[in-house]
Amino acid sequence: MASPEPGTVLVTGGASGLGAAVADAVAGAGGTPVVLDLQAPADGLAHELVDLADTRAAEAAVRRVAEVHGGLDAVVTAAGIDASGRLEDVEAEAWERVIAVNLLGTSAVVRAALPALEAARGRVVTVASTLGLRALPDASAYCASKFGIVGFTRALALEAEGRFGVTLLVPGGMQTAFFDDRPEQYRPGPDAQLSPPEEVAEAVVFALTRPAGLEVREMVFTVSTEPSWP
Repeated sequence: MASPEPGTVLVTGGASGLGAAVADAVAGAGGTPVVLDLQAPADGLAHELVDLADTRAAEAAVRRVAEVHGGLDAVVTAAGIDASGRLEDVEAEAWERVIAVNLLGTSAVVRAALPALEAARGRVVTVASTLGLRALPDASAYCASKFGIVGFTRALALEAEGRFGVTLLVPGGMQTAFFDDRPEQYRPGPDAQLSPPEEVAEAVVFALTRPAGLEVREMVFTVSTEPSWP
């Protein structure tokens, strides 16, 4: 039988987008979401304000959350940013911040959570992207970070065998504010079909609530017309 509830789940980027949908889904399934984000979640969930690009601060925030909540049952790394444009046109600081938040922030959070996850035989769900499997132009920073998450997660799953579960989530485009601050040419067109983040979040909860010893290793979640998959 599946676990009755997901337990205490740390969600990065949980103040908006997919992260907020995951936090809501965890709460709806009887779990306790705790958000790590630059902004406080609008619904008053427990949270720590932190810049995930500051990896040492992110690690400290994870340890505080584990201490306050008596451990962690799962971590979902949903935080993600982008800097669209050709490599020569994107400011170096902006390009490198994408790597810092998306990839280094993910690894730092998971690293800090390892003692709690191992104690609970918990679970990690990392959020990559279809652009972690298929590259597109004018997205070198995002692709680099998401390709990195794919490799990081697959290696982590081998290291974690028998200690805690690891799931790689590969979503396509979603109906979130992720595209709002992009130049017009990098936004989905008016006819673009995007996944509801609430549906993707339900897939995350499914992975979190499998019986001990069984894992959802990888999930690709897209609309049927997703142009970046397969």
